Amino acid sequence: MHFFQFAGILGCTTAAFISIAPIQVEAATFKVISGVTSIDRDHEEILSSIGLNLTGTNQTVAPIPSNYLVGFNIDSATNFTFSDEGGFTPLSGTIEHTGTVTFNNQITVGNFSIGFAPGRTVTGASGLVLRDTFSLNTILFDLSAPGLVAFDGHNLTIPDVKLLISPEFANILGDSKLTGLFAGTAQIDAQVAAVPEPNSVLATLVAGAALLATRFYTQKIKCTRSFEA
Repeated sequence: MHFFQFAGILGCTTAAFISIAPIQVEAATFKVISGVTSIDRDHEEILSSIGLNLTGTNQTVAPIPSNYLVGFNIDSATNFTFSDEGGFTPLSGTIEHTGTVTFNNQITVGNFSIGFAPGRTVTGASGLVLRDTFSLNTILFDLSAPGLVAFDGHNLTIPDVKLLISPEFANILGDSKLTGLFAGTAQIDAQVAAVPEPNSVLATLVAGAALLATRFYTQKIKCTRSFEA
């Protein structure tokens, strides 16, 4: 079979496939690439009530909303992914941050990592946790399910996330009864990018092959006609 005949068949086959294939809207996958995680002022008040007084910050940023206490930049090492199925469905990975806070001029924690931790037993926990990676290297807070998530395809806002003192942090503080105590509110404001699905890559290759074949086929016709003339 000559190439131009194959090109014609491929072009017709592709066109037929496109014409009969049903259009399906499938859930897309997205990755967090940047942004800010902010902690509300209620966090400072609650921790102060159990003897932890905020005495310093380092490499923190302006919070979102502006009336919150402190913000932490989302670092480029973040690989957290989610689906837009049902509005927002976490899938895998972690959200990494830069910035530290110091309490009582003695203990500094920060460079926080938000990710999944299976088997959590804290009441009201979502399975996501906030881990200190600066000094204690342990889970400080279990995170509740968020409030109403806002997502427009490029920007993601996860509001009203409750920080619940973890069993690990309660043990460090020397009082297991603190486990599950509400310790403040957090909000994540992130910029995201779509993660290409394997099927979309295949579709792009098929479309590219069809276009290339069509160009070769057209050029072949032109050459044939010029020789006939």
